[in-house]
Amino acid sequence: MSEPQDPENSTQRLPTVEQGRDGGVIAMDQSSSGSSYEPAAGSGRQGGRAGRFWAQRRVPAVLVALVVLGGAGILLYDIAAVRAGHPAMQWRRTVADDLASRHLDDVWVLAGSALAAALGLWLLLLALTPGLRGLLPMRREHEGVRAGLDRKAAALVLRDRAVEVSGVQSVRVRMKRRKATVRALSHFRELDDVRADLDTVLGRAVHDLGLSREPGLSVRVRRPAKKG
Repeated sequence: MSEPQDPENSTQRLPTVEQGRDGGVIAMDQSSSGSSYEPAAGSGRQGGRAGRFWAQRRVPAVLVALVVLGGAGILLYDIAAVRAGHPAMQWRRTVADDLASRHLDDVWVLAGSALAAALGLWLLLLALTPGLRGLLPMRREHEGVRAGLDRKAAALVLRDRAVEVSGVQSVRVRMKRRKATVRALSHFRELDDVRADLDTVLGRAVHDLGLSREPGLSVRVRRPAKKG
């Protein structure tokens, strides 16, 4: 009869079986151990919560400004020339005649409309989203002071803490805005013991990062692949 497992701290056992010369089983070894949990409600909010940093997006703003300025300038010049008694520019007459002769279901009309709609949605997305996904906001300990931590730097801190655990051979850390995924190789000690130590050390390290919203933590430990 198997014991119930805690879904917040589950352990997956993948046994490897070795056979002796007489065909009997002589050893069983655990090859993988993992756990995943989310921070407790309200954790990581001491000192106030800070929102994400907004990107300035200078390049899209400059490009849009140049296109609008150039188009408006040419159109105003042509309108002023027509008011002064000069003929309209050839491009405007060609565009007007072409639009007058094309139907709404024309391929070029549909393609141009789709392109304009896509550009408009892209500009709206840039205007409504903060960007800077690689910068994690930190807790605001002092009024008027905001700080952020690069995701790569946060992953490097967690990796350095993880390799200090006894039995850990190598570590890979993937840091996201809401979750840190840790994959470790252990060449000695029981995998459950190594994973438990990693849970403790990395949980403390995540809190020490001082992030406004502490990410969840997923830890998995396994044996290195056998050569030959």
